[in-house]
Amino acid sequence: DVQLQASGGGLVQAGGSLRLSCAASGFTFDEYAIGWFRQAPGKERESVSCISSSDDRIYYAGSVKGRFTISRDNAERTVYLQMESLKPEDTAVYYCATKRGSGNYYVIARQYDYWGQGTQVTVSS
Repeated sequence: DVQLQASGGGLVQAGGSLRLSCAASGFTFDEYAIGWFRQAPGKERESVSCISSSDDRIYYAGSVKGRFTISRDNAERTVYLQMESLKPEDTAVYYCATKRGSGNYYVIARQYDYWGQGTQVTVSS
């Protein structure tokens, strides 16, 4: 079975950092694109960052560009989201998702086939 396990969330002060991890199992990891999404209370799920299966195409939402860095370690079957200079508006549940890819990344949530359970990120002001 395809499984994604997101972890690394927590409570941090504004300006702080967190690193989220998305550990994958049950599929050929290096054939799949990975996306990080977030959903704040009362808001729609939004794309944060995506990385292609081949690790050479990366997308960042404008709101996080320059502060967040996505990376993948195919040997460890894990994708990371390093988050720096966190702001209160980054507070949300963060989810990772995966889709078998062809070298592209995918920005729209409904394009993804499998989702992790989410990890809460809370940034205090």
